[in-house]
Amino acid sequence: MSADSRAWRIRVGDNDVSAVFDAADDADAPVFVCAHGAGGNLADRGVVATTKALREHGLQTVRFNFLYRERKSSRPDPMPKLTACIQAVVEHTRKELNPGRLIIGGRSMGGRAASMMAADGFACDGLLLLAYPLHPPGRPQQLRSAHLPSIHVPTLCINGTRDDFCTPALMKEVLETVAPTWRMHWIDGADHSFHVLKSSGRTDADVMQEIGAISGKWADALR
Repeated sequence: MSADSRAWRIRVGDNDVSAVFDAADDADAPVFVCAHGAGGNLADRGVVATTKALREHGLQTVRFNFLYRERKSSRPDPMPKLTACIQAVVEHTRKELNPGRLIIGGRSMGGRAASMMAADGFACDGLLLLAYPLHPPGRPQQLRSAHLPSIHVPTLCINGTRDDFCTPALMKEVLETVAPTWRMHWIDGADHSFHVLKSSGRTDADVMQEIGAISGKWADALR
């Protein structure tokens, strides 16, 4: 953990979860509460790489474990427990940092949980979705989009064009139903982990920089 990071223990109901606040150079920069994906945790490679890129582009981040990951389980909690955990982390973040702008979201399942909170009117300044899981792989008929038109906070959704969880043609149909505050950004050739093939001429680090740059510019406009 770097000198610009702080470890937190956050109470969620009768349990605690681990969290890390990664500060940016500008103490007034927006704070992004970043939830991990179903198979991840606060220290997995994807989350760490993403938050590093976001910090380099002016976003402070709070990454944390969901309850099931804190107890070393691989089975995700039910959605109410996921959203309760995000809410507890947001409340702790507001108490500790009193941020001027607070963004919720995260990778895959974590972003989906945050999007359901935003659809229910949860107070935040923006929603950042990274590799939104529009449908299970190979099951495009099982869309996870019914709540998306109810989201009215500024939203940035970033997906790869090779993402098995998000068929571009289906997402484009969904985009016709969402609020005008929704912005979609496609990473050409990236999969669900934002990995690109060597034949693309790009590296995964290039992709992370693209995500950081587009997210930083979007977040800076949330005033």
